[in-house]
Amino acid sequence: MPNIKSAKKRVITSETRQKRNTSAKSALRTSVKKARVAIANDAENKEQAVKEAGISLDKAAAKGLIHKNTAARKKSRLAKAANKDAE
Repeated sequence: MPNIKSAKKRVITSETRQKRNTSAKSALRTSVKKARVAIANDAENKEQAVKEAGISLDKAAAKGLIHKNTAARKKSRLAKAANKDAE
């Protein structure tokens, strides 16, 4: 454990941020997975699942959890997969 007050605070805040980021990234992965499963099963709510996954990807990119190009790539691939089944 650090001796300097600011270093102690930094340890505490970094742990808090790590927990928050881990939780948010897990929720992001869950929403993307739900969209993929909905597309694979050709569920009636697949458009809604893809839309929600896109929103969560955008939020994660805005918060800096993932890079904006990564979010764009994942959104594009989900949309492409959803539209492929529609044809």
